[in-house]
Amino acid sequence: MHIDFQDQTKMVPADQIDLLQRLMMYAGKKEKVASEAEVSVTFVSNQEIKEINRNYRQQDRPTDVISFAMQEKVAGETDIFGEDLPLVLGDIVISVDKAKEQAEEYGHSLERELSFLTVHGFLHLLGYDHMNPEDEAEMFSNQDLILGEFGIER
Repeated sequence: MHIDFQDQTKMVPADQIDLLQRLMMYAGKKEKVASEAEVSVTFVSNQEIKEINRNYRQQDRPTDVISFAMQEKVAGETDIFGEDLPLVLGDIVISVDKAKEQAEEYGHSLERELSFLTVHGFLHLLGYDHMNPEDEAEMFSNQDLILGEFGIER
């Protein structure tokens, strides 16, 4: 799996990005994601994610993570993926400002919060959601399992 990290905030240290890269590779293996799959992770400020949230979700407030899945298929839509094209799963956008706020609020490290948000966003790209209690239980169970087995604890 290829993961492209972009830190527009310049607030995420290189060693943290390296950890998140390894975590995403681990999560990809756990979820049986194809080796040629591609994911983009971008770190932004609260202002930038607020604009994205307003433009794409009509929510005029900052949020912690937004995922844009590329593999969702709409009824009647034609597949545009060919054998020679990479499997682009989508984009994950994370607010570093919000991650810092939440890390302090929950009493754990920024590393733990960024790890949680990265895995959470990744699972959304794979089709997991938390719109009802059953789906939420499945998604959060997978998150906890991936983070725990990788060694990321609260």
